[in-house]
This record gives sequence, structure tokens and C-alpha cells, in this order.
Amino acid sequence: MSLRDPSLLWLFAGLALLVLAIVYAARARARAESRFGQRETLLALMHARSPGLRALRAGIVCFGLALAILAAAGPQYGSRSRVLRRRGVDVVVVLDFSKSMLARDVSPNRIERAKAEVRRLFEQLAGDRVGIVAFAGETIEFPMTTDYSSLDLFLRDLGPYDMPVGGTAIGRALVAAGRLLERSRTAESPTNDGRPRAAQAIVLITDGEDHEGDPVAAARELAGRGVKIFVLGVGSRTGETIPTYAPDGTHTGYLRDDQGNLVTTSLTEANEQQLRAIAEASGGRYFKARDRTAALAPVRRELGRMQAAERRVRRVTIREDRFALVLLPAFLLLVLEGLLPDGAFRRRKKTMEVSS
Repeated sequence: MSLRDPSLLWLFAGLALLVLAIVYAARARARAESRFGQRETLLALMHARSPGLRALRAGIVCFGLALAILAAAGPQYGSRSRVLRRRGVDVVVVLDFSKSMLARDVSPNRIERAKAEVRRLFEQLAGDRVGIVAFAGETIEFPMTTDYSSLDLFLRDLGPYDMPVGGTAIGRALVAAGRLLERSRTAESPTNDGRPRAAQAIVLITDGEDHEGDPVAAARELAGRGVKIFVLGVGSRTGETIPTYAPDGTHTGYLRDDQGNLVTTSLTEANEQQLRAIAEASGGRYFKARDRTAALAPVRRELGRMQAAERRVRRVTIREDRFALVLLPAFLLLVLEGLLPDGAFRRRKKTMEVSS
């Protein structure tokens, strides 16, 4: 037999003090009674309990408390085998919300198509935890959750013009995603119950334009923590103009630079090389959207392989808790003590004779 929490056995010290207090009180009571006269006569006149009955009740209380302490310590006896499954995959979707994602080389535009594909990804990840990092020059984060409807609402109401700072900072977005995954791992229950932790992955969707930071270094750091990054490059090689919109959503023209020239965006070969380096640095893969869509089907297949690997069956040995076998008699003893009479019938009869 073993104990789940043997540190609670120190409560027996308190029980020992209680026993000493009961013994001391009994002796003090006996000395006080002897000073007033014949003890048997006094007990009869006071309708008191007999010393034996008083000692019996005290013993029942102490024994019941001792069993309760033992039950709290969690006695365990015997063992059984249990099949455990891993928890699937924790995924953070890192989505580019820079103004270049408004380009229409993907129908209806890059950002709306990416949102639609992310919603399909939620269906593939049923039951897995998902977080979102929307980024341009800064990031907006949505914490890890299994409530996909709230994630969908977050994406639906957010657009490039809602981002606090313009530009594109992929490295900063990956660091923010790593923080989400770290908080998710910290919030998990301790692994001393035998349950393995969930695998973690990042899905990066961007047109590849990066204006600051070192995203490849951020990817290497995440890889050191076991995080894989799957990258989807969105856009065409030919330059695409960037639409502009008024606050009410009305199309106002196209983005121009300070000299009045049209600004174009494209997924250049250099951008693709950097995105591929991000994926390879973490052990993930890079995919390019084709046929004028931003389909995440290849990414979903990769995550499906991670899910299958992480949900392997594992058999562990678990000790059986037996605290109920000790707690029940403890409860019954404490109830019995409360039901015992104050005095024996023969003593009540003797009391009546003395009074007459």
C-alpha cells in the first residue's frame, strides 16, 4: 500500500495533542469531583455520564478522526492499466493583415480568401486549441481556445485598416505566436498524471513582404521549443495594385507612393526564399497558393499527420485510490458518537432512587 499525499500525515500530531487534552481534562474532572465528596453519589445527583461511557465516546471520536486523516492522505492499493491518448495539436494561425493583402490577384482578395481558408482549417482541427495572431507592423492576438465561433467573429470584424501600425513584421508576429503557445503550455495541467502535452504548430499566411526583424531567427528559436511552422505564400509574381477604401468601405482608388506612382505587390522569388527558410528552420514546410486561391489543403494534410502521430495510444499503470474504504468507517464512527446516550439506563434509575 502507498499514500498519494503522505505529507498530510503530520495531522496525526494534532490528533495526539487532542488525545492528551482529553486525558488531562478527564483527570482534572476526577480530581474536582473527589474534592466534593463521594464520587458515585455526585455522578448520580448530576445525571452525568459514566466515566466509561465518556471514555468510549472520546475514543470513538479520536479513532474516527484518525481514519479521516488517513483517508485524506490518499491510501492506494493495487493498480490497473489505462490507455491514454495524446491531446492533438495546439495551432496558432499567424495571418498577415498588411494593406498589401488587399490585392486582388487572389479572388476576391488575398485577405478574404485567407480568412475563408482559415475557417475551413477550424473544421479540420475540431477539438484542438487554436489561437490567432493578426499582424502588420504590430500584432493583435486572440488567445488559445476551442471556441471556433469566437475566432470566426474575431476574423470577420478585422481588416487591414484596423491594424494600429502599418507595414509587415513577420518576425514580431512569430514571437507573439510563440508567447501564445507558451501560455497555453503553462496553463495545461501538470504532467504528473501521465498525460503527454499537446504538440504545437504555427500556420503562417502572408504575401512574404517583410520590412523589419529576423523571422528566420525567430523560427529557429521556436523550433528549439518543438514548434513547427507551416507557411503559405499568397500572391503572384507579377505586380498587383493595392486597392484603397474609405472608412465606410467605399473603394477610393489604388495605393500610391509619395511621388504619386501606383504601389504594386508581388510574391517575389526573394520573398519566397525567406518564407521557405522560415519553414525549414522549424522542421515545417512551405506551400505556395496556386490557381488564384489561397487553399490551405496541403497545410491541413500536414497538421492531420501531426494529429495522427500525437494521438498514438499509450498504456500506463495507474494506482487505485482506496480512500473511500477508510473514509466510510470514519464517517460512521463520528455519527455513532453523536447517537450515543448521555448515560446508561441503570444510572438514570439510580438517580431517580436517590432523588426520592
